Amino acid sequence: MPKSVAVIGLGRVGLPLALSFADRGFRVIGVDKQERVLDSLRAGRMPFEETGTQALLERVNAAGSMELALTAQDAAEADWIVLTLGTPALSHIEIDIADIRSVIDDLLPLLREGQTLILRSTVAPGTTDWLAGYLEQKRGLRIGEDFFVAHVPERIAAGRFLEEIASLPCVIGGVGEHSGEKATEAFEPFGTEIVQTSPVQAELAKIWTNILRYANFALPNLLMMNCEQYGANVFEVIDLVNHDYPRGGIALPGLTAGTCLRKDFAFSEERSSAPGMLLAVSRVHETVPLFLVEGLRRRLGGSLKDRRVAVLGLAFKRDSDDVRDSLSYKLIRLLERELAVVTRNDPNVPAESEPLEEALAGAEAVVVATNHSEYEHLLAKLPDGTLVVDPWNVTGAREVFTAAGDRVASGP
Repeated sequence: MPKSVAVIGLGRVGLPLALSFADRGFRVIGVDKQERVLDSLRAGRMPFEETGTQALLERVNAAGSMELALTAQDAAEADWIVLTLGTPALSHIEIDIADIRSVIDDLLPLLREGQTLILRSTVAPGTTDWLAGYLEQKRGLRIGEDFFVAHVPERIAAGRFLEEIASLPCVIGGVGEHSGEKATEAFEPFGTEIVQTSPVQAELAKIWTNILRYANFALPNLLMMNCEQYGANVFEVIDLVNHDYPRGGIALPGLTAGTCLRKDFAFSEERSSAPGMLLAVSRVHETVPLFLVEGLRRRLGGSLKDRRVAVLGLAFKRDSDDVRDSLSYKLIRLLERELAVVTRNDPNVPAESEPLEEALAGAEAVVVATNHSEYEHLLAKLPDGTLVVDPWNVTGAREVFTAAGDRVASGP
């Protein structure tokens, strides 16, 4: 009988992983408390976009290698139990482990010797050791000897799961003597390099992977605001920084957000030795929507009341349908507080969108909030004089604020 893996939490991290386990010969139990997610999977439909996973779901359903369940208790029979649960940050700069603890409490009476519990969720340093201690405290299990606990962080980019699950090194932080070995048995079939480390180092590696990106993207956004202050062109300044210079490499500005980048800094900040540093990085990103609104107001005569503004892009990432923690919604709220008439479009989020032609009709200003490829030829669709706000330079205008007709551009 094939080895069994239970994945608790069939979201954007858990579902592709569960399907990938099933495709590699494991018997999989997929658990999610949302009936609509399970109904979609039973009907053979992915509940969100992720490259290649629709075909994978169809293949797994045809093979009958994944069963679906609503409760965590249904996962207890598996050899490996993988938690891919949400871990939001509380308002007090503190990780919220309520979902993890709730699931563990449901599992506690059903766990048995020889099983391995794998924490795949992004967590604050020390959480995996806390989880192991909690199991020892509540059940008397000897972690690393007769029951195994490990943190195996997920560092895969949205839209690249199937590519990167089979190519990125797999970091495993096992508690005790043998937990790393047991977790390795589950992830070896993916064929990537296995890197063994301690649980806390695995946790730090994950959150600082995201913190690095979040901090790096803050610099061009701060530069964009600095250039506005001095009447300079941010794209030309970035070219000057990077052009044939071995220590350049500054990225382009944009509305940098997303559920991982926006919250993961808090997992370090809650016990930081340098309080405020990462909060300042977050503040730069959180200020970008207000910066764009204020720039619009200055260029439209000092008031946005009754001005028609089209916001293009609701997802936080290019050509994605993932709207979690997207700054587009903050931008829309700020515009509405200025009494602007706001339309919106996102080709990947049709349920919350107007068709592009309708969103653009009569717009005095257009804000490219997400750098979707569909917006690359936007300038050709707009009447001359329409104010275009494009911090991503997806249109190729090479101006954060410009007027349609002032630039001849067909793409970046």
